[in-house]
Amino acid sequence: MGKDILDIGGFSIQKRIGIGARSTIYLATSEQDKTIIALKRVIFERPEDTRIFEQMEIEFKVARRIDNPYIRKCYKLKKIRSMFKITEMLLSMEYFDGISLEEGPNLSLVDVLLVFRMVADGLHAMHQMGFVHCDIKPNNILMDKSGSIKIIDLGQSCKIGTIKKRIQGTPDYIAPEQVNRKPMGPKTDVFNLGATMYWALTGRNVPTLIPKKDEMGMIIPQQCRAPHEMRKQIPIGISKLVMDCVENDPSQRPMNMMAIISRLDLMIHSIMGDKIRANKNGSNNN
Repeated sequence: MGKDILDIGGFSIQKRIGIGARSTIYLATSEQDKTIIALKRVIFERPEDTRIFEQMEIEFKVARRIDNPYIRKCYKLKKIRSMFKITEMLLSMEYFDGISLEEGPNLSLVDVLLVFRMVADGLHAMHQMGFVHCDIKPNNILMDKSGSIKIIDLGQSCKIGTIKKRIQGTPDYIAPEQVNRKPMGPKTDVFNLGATMYWALTGRNVPTLIPKKDEMGMIIPQQCRAPHEMRKQIPIGISKLVMDCVENDPSQRPMNMMAIISRLDLMIHSIMGDKIRANKNGSNNN
C-alpha cells in the first residue's frame, strides 16, 4: 500500500480493493464504530477532478435517500480542505464482497434472469424516490457468491426529468435521450438495463447512438439482432423483452421496472416449471 493512505483520518485501512474513475476504493474499518466499510477516496490533482467530486456528492446524497437491499448504501462523506479548497474526499460505503458481472462467472439462463430481476427491483426503488441511475452496465452491478447483487456508482444519478448539460453515460449502454440531452426518466434506466441484459445473454453490445469506431476512426456498421437469433437456447419471450427495452423511442419501451419484473417472473416460473416437469419425467422413466 502506498504511503499516502497513512494520513486517512478516522479509518483503519486494510487493503485496496478497487480502482475507479480517478478514485481508489479500500477495505477499511471505521474507527468510530468499528464497522467494516468500503472507502472511496479521490484526491484533487487536476481541474477535471472537480467533476469527480461532484459525482461523489451526488452518489452520497442519492444513496442516503434509498433503502433497498440491492442498492449499495453510503454512510458518510468527508471533505478534507487546505487553504479553503477541497483537496480530498472520502466516501464511506457499505462493503459488499462481490465482483462485477463483467468479471463474474458464467451464469445459467435462470440465474441471469434472477440477477436482472434484483436489478430491476433496486431501480424501481430509486424511481419511487424520484431518481434515475443513468449508468446501469455490467461494471456497476456486483454479485456475491450467494447470488445476491448490489447496484453501485450512483454518481451520474439525477432527479427524474433532469436535462443534463453534457452527455453522460457509457457508450455501449447509453440511451438515445442521454445522447440527445433530453429529459431523463425511468425509461432511461429501462434502456440501460435492456442493453446490459443484451450483453449478458449474447456477449455482444447493442448498437447505440454513440457508434463504435475502428483504429482508423471509421464507424463500424452494427446490426441489432435479437438475442434468440444469436443464441438458439434463449426463449423468444426473453429475447422480445430485451428488444422492447432497447427501443430508441422511449414510448415503445416497457412502462416501468414493475412491468419488467412481471415479465421476468413469468419467464423464470416457466423455465423452472419446465425443469421440474423434466426431472419428474426422468424419475418416472427410471
